[in-house]
Amino acid sequence: MPLMCLVRHGQASFGAEDYDALSDLGREQAGAVGAELARRGLRDPLLASGTLTRQRDTARLLAESAGFEKPSIEDPRWNEYDHIALMSRYPHPRPDGRADSRAVQEVLDRALGMWIEDTSETGPVGWPAFASGATAALGALSEALGKGRDAVVVTSGGVLAALCGSLLSLPPASVVALNRVVVNASVTTLVVGGSGTSLLTFNDHAHFAGDRRRLLTYR
Repeated sequence: MPLMCLVRHGQASFGAEDYDALSDLGREQAGAVGAELARRGLRDPLLASGTLTRQRDTARLLAESAGFEKPSIEDPRWNEYDHIALMSRYPHPRPDGRADSRAVQEVLDRALGMWIEDTSETGPVGWPAFASGATAALGALSEALGKGRDAVVVTSGGVLAALCGSLLSLPPASVVALNRVVVNASVTTLVVGGSGTSLLTFNDHAHFAGDRRRLLTYR
């Protein structure tokens, strides 16, 4: 049965002018997860990504490290939601007025929960459209694989939370919790079988243990 390894992109550049660019650490994380995927012996892996710069660059660096063919599929349905627009739509003051990454994460958690539960937003910027787009991207890639071939997809934490939440039928609060803990350059593995797609592992980051623990980041 085909395996689909969904990789969260490497660390982006929080606080920089261009958030979408990988940080130096993010580039290192991309190489490390590539080495890990090479170790797993995937079968003729088809490499895909979203269209965001941090996703595309992670995919390229991952492929170079793993010895995979260059990414052959770019699909915007693997893209992350716009977190800045989301926090503007559902505003909350930052705890103690702080502007660090933890404070931003707390505001984002609240906004994400409100977005998921906002039944009035049925257009293209609503949660149903975002989640169904991720599911459709997964289905399209599954069909492209055929038998005896695996896939690697570089995406983002929100997409991973949406897909896992759907596969496990989780309530909104649990989807927010999943989104919060996704590690940069972690691997979530799905198996595609005759009865559908199943979650094997979520947020595997064992490749950042031991002397590589310094590479472990959530934001």
